[in-house]
Amino acid sequence: MKSSKINTYLFIQIWKYFSLILFIFLSVAWLLQITRLFTITNFIHIQIYDIFILSLYLIPNIVAIITPFIIIFGLLLCFIKLNNYNELIAIYSLGLGLSPLKNTLMFFGLIIITIFTFLNFYLAPTIYKKYKIQEYELRNTLDFNNMLFSNFLNLDKNTVLDFKKKGNEYKDLFISFDDENENIVFAKTGKIFNKNNQYNFELTDGFKISIDKNKQIEKLEFLNYVLKIDNKNIIRKEITDKNTLTIFDNIENENYLYIVFSILDIILIIYVISLFFYNNLNKINFQIKNNVFFSLVCISVLIINQILKNSEIVLINYLFLMTITIFFSLIIFYINRRYE
Repeated sequence: MKSSKINTYLFIQIWKYFSLILFIFLSVAWLLQITRLFTITNFIHIQIYDIFILSLYLIPNIVAIITPFIIIFGLLLCFIKLNNYNELIAIYSLGLGLSPLKNTLMFFGLIIITIFTFLNFYLAPTIYKKYKIQEYELRNTLDFNNMLFSNFLNLDKNTVLDFKKKGNEYKDLFISFDDENENIVFAKTGKIFNKNNQYNFELTDGFKISIDKNKQIEKLEFLNYVLKIDNKNIIRKEITDKNTLTIFDNIENENYLYIVFSILDIILIIYVISLFFYNNLNKINFQIKNNVFFSLVCISVLIINQILKNSEIVLINYLFLMTITIFFSLIIFYINRRYE
């Protein structure tokens, strides 16, 4: 009964500090990402609500990336606090030894690994794919009613638009587009709207100049003119980002490298928790030097893993480099433990 209460107390403390660090790291990462997303609104006034909703799709992917780092700082913060209040020594003095600490850490690790496995293999890729689709649609769907000016906006690779806007009225419209000819259209006033995957321009009082392949110039002056240009950006491109692939996609496409990426992420969580117990808890050593040493080695391994994952690397090279990295980090821990 006593041991059960101690285990429950320790688990609550670990989870509390893990959640605290998660909130801090996630908040910072999310704010950086939503700031980047607001660059989408450059000259195009997309609703803040749409950007906010879009940014929420990033959260599972961010959590999947930062989880090992959160474990490092969450465990350190939790047990430094317990050590400063002599709670670890009190548990040890009850004659239970390190068993409550070890058992609680294993139970915490099991829960984290279970959640992380589902997140990393399925949930994060699925939601991140929705994010990529939504982001693409926001970038390529123009709401002219919310635009104050265009500043020579590229509607597609063949069409450029510029205008001034006062209230709901478009003035001094300039349109350059290519079909079988090179065309320039100018109108003093007009209306612009999207309909049936086309940009519709209802123009008043202007002219159109067309230049054919033989450099012959044709000029048309008009009082009223309707121009329709296909919105080629509305065609959704296939999403090829590896972060959008679930475990089922990788198995189906035989993407063994991506499967190994996800498996090694889980191994690194076990690595961090195990080394924390070996380096810090085993001898209840929470001196600043030892804490910094643990953090630097673990973070270095995690960063190397992220760099390799984001590089164009083949499976055998990735496994070799990560095996060497983990092996040398274990040697460093062993040497530090022996001569401390």
